[in-house]
Amino acid sequence: MRGEAGLDEEQLVRRVARGDRRAFEELYRRTSPWLTVRLRRRCSDEQIVAEVLQETYLAVWRAADAFAGAASGGTAVGWLWTIAARRLIDAFRRRAHHATPPAAAAPAPAAAADEEVLDGVVGDEVGDALRRLAPELRQVLQAMVLDGLSVRETSVLLGVPEGTVKTRARRARIAMREALA
Repeated sequence: MRGEAGLDEEQLVRRVARGDRRAFEELYRRTSPWLTVRLRRRCSDEQIVAEVLQETYLAVWRAADAFAGAASGGTAVGWLWTIAARRLIDAFRRRAHHATPPAAAAPAPAAAADEEVLDGVVGDEVGDALRRLAPELRQVLQAMVLDGLSVRETSVLLGVPEGTVKTRARRARIAMREALA
């Protein structure tokens, strides 16, 4: 039998569903650094990031058998991100009831992990058009298109009204169409 290191993330999730603790540890070792970076790009509060990370992996441990995987066109890493994004929104909602929502993280000078992925997936022309978008427009596109969040979830995540999210999404689409025309 191969060790966990030789398995891909989907195979690890399948083993986690069967209660394999070593597979869970390997999945965490591989994915938690990347997931932490993505969460920090959306939230500057380290306490919230740590809580969301913990809640995400607890959910993975408990619900790994619900992962549909490639059979439904999904990936294990995409499934992890979906769980984490939902947990982050829940954390913002909880905090909003007790205090002011945490500020979004300031843009990092170095390329983020998701921007590097975009560079590898999106053609030069589209990637250039995305990079030329104003940061607030790019954030909305990233949340709604790349992360698959709804208008309401994007509103909570970015701390702006739903109408503002809709306006920014429209402006971003128009700017992308013009840049690619």
